[in-house]
Amino acid sequence: MNDSSWGSPPQAGVPGSRTGAHPGYWGPVDQGPVQGAAPAGPAYDAPEAQQTRPMPIVPDVPAHGGNQDDDPGAARLGGPSFRDETYRPGASDEAFRAGTFRHETTPAQPPAAMPQNPEPMPDAPQPAPAPQKKSAGRDLGAAIGVGVGLGVVIVASLFIVKAVFVGVIAVAVVVGLWELTSRLQERKEIKAPLVPLALGGAAMVVAGYVRGPEGAWVAMALTALAVLVWRMTEPPEGYLKDVTAGVFAAFYVPFLATFVALMLTADDGPQRVLTFLLLTVVSDTGAYAVGWRFGKHKLAPRISPGKTREGLLGAVSFAMVVGALCMEFLIEDGTWWQGLLLGLAVAASATLGDLGESMIKRDLGIKDMGTLLPGHGGIMDRLDSLLPTAPVVWLLLVLFVGSG
Repeated sequence: MNDSSWGSPPQAGVPGSRTGAHPGYWGPVDQGPVQGAAPAGPAYDAPEAQQTRPMPIVPDVPAHGGNQDDDPGAARLGGPSFRDETYRPGASDEAFRAGTFRHETTPAQPPAAMPQNPEPMPDAPQPAPAPQKKSAGRDLGAAIGVGVGLGVVIVASLFIVKAVFVGVIAVAVVVGLWELTSRLQERKEIKAPLVPLALGGAAMVVAGYVRGPEGAWVAMALTALAVLVWRMTEPPEGYLKDVTAGVFAAFYVPFLATFVALMLTADDGPQRVLTFLLLTVVSDTGAYAVGWRFGKHKLAPRISPGKTREGLLGAVSFAMVVGALCMEFLIEDGTWWQGLLLGLAVAASATLGDLGESMIKRDLGIKDMGTLLPGHGGIMDRLDSLLPTAPVVWLLLVLFVGSG
């Protein structure tokens, strides 16, 4: 390699040395003449060769302009331009003088990045988890205790004084109306007027017991009218939906409950009411027990995912057996085959009533109508199957054995 590859030789007449006059020129070390070697260039005087010039200091950030190729935004090491610089063969002298060659070290290679989704290491086979015990879905102890307490109150009032039992029906109606209207206002902002509904509902039950079906119909009409008038005292916004919900509530809770009072007016009224209560409770219990133990096929998954076809068969079977026993031993002039039909009808109406209330609760986005009864929910959660079953039982008993 000749010297021309390191840069141009010094200008004639300018003293040169290893740190020659030309800034950045770095010639070979002067070791004296070599035998047989051709002269490399003009000779220089020794005194002049001994003269040196100070090494220029290059600022950290060069002033941009002219014909410079440095990146104006790039940071450079400060200090002399040749600090920690190493010449590399084959590079131009201009690039070397410009200070573009720095002491380069091979950066440490970063550790290999872990894959985003590493494949799981094969684990040792784990033992299969023990099958979980099927849960009943509610506090059975509280539910049984509350159910027994309510049964004692109902039976005691039913067979001691009929009028007391009528009062029990009226109280249940008022509480059920309060739960229903409260949930409608909370979830849908529907303000069904509670005061006319509660007064009219209680009057409806008493009128049915005292005046029969005609009294119940008249009380129903007057209650609906009272709902319309009561709502007029408030602004008209939402009037239609409020009064519609009020009339629905009047029919759904107190009017259907009035048929229990109608059953009570017969000579064997307590026995008829007891048959109605036993069939409804047994239907619900059979559906719950069989469905919980053997239920696999959903009955109405969009309405009530917990109900199964096996549970419905359990409700029908239990209700038909108890219906035959009740008609044979409790109802005067009743026969067992009438009890089978009665039990079948009660299982169907109780299931439809339960599904109907489930539709209401699903529309409202709630699980229970209330929390008044531990293990059961609210009063309406217990009346859901009783209310639509009452007119069915009343009508069939009238057809089978008369109004008494």
